[in-house]
Amino acid sequence: MSYTYDYPHPAVTADICIFSIRDGKLHVLLIKRLVDPFKDSWAIPGGFIKMDEDLIDGARRELEEETGVADVPLEQLGAYGTPDRDPRERVITVAFMALVPSDQMVLAAATDAADARWFDMDDLPKLAFDHDRILADARERLAHKVTNRVTETARAAFQFLPEKFTLAQAQAVFETLKGEDLDKRNFRKWIAANWDLVDLKEKTTGGRHRPAALYSVEF
Repeated sequence: MSYTYDYPHPAVTADICIFSIRDGKLHVLLIKRLVDPFKDSWAIPGGFIKMDEDLIDGARRELEEETGVADVPLEQLGAYGTPDRDPRERVITVAFMALVPSDQMVLAAATDAADARWFDMDDLPKLAFDHDRILADARERLAHKVTNRVTETARAAFQFLPEKFTLAQAQAVFETLKGEDLDKRNFRKWIAANWDLVDLKEKTTGGRHRPAALYSVEF
């Protein structure tokens, strides 16, 4: 395949924000850059799209090459094209995001990454390029989607719950993803209205608190 251009053209990259809940806190997957620019800085996984490659395919390839993470259901977040965002050349990036359990993931840095690691969203290092802006937008989108719309992202929240869970446990997960406290009564109305909860007619046992009803969810 050959190309002829009458005008200057930008390069295109894909950057991927991968979120997970670890030890009750929201984390994001970052890589340490192996090469310049921003060598040794932390960044969102990503890289250049090949000429014969679809955007989503390029995002999946870069994510796996840099972190070892594969088969993640990515959702497109947006495009970022400030002229000076990359010191190498004119680069437009298309950002993707996902919410996934991390307990079964084995991270393996490769290609342009010296390391891959989970970071608490409340304790992030300084990020390369404009990745702080991209990550902030992804965090805002996540907070909106998990409690305002019944989507695949909201559905993924249930992966962080045991098979049998209490409504208090469910609220704690959604509060972590939302990033703020939720009104108990309103949350319970919302979850009952939007999800097929099954009252298992069982209660928690042990502990210092009163027994609580256990539920499961049907998709």
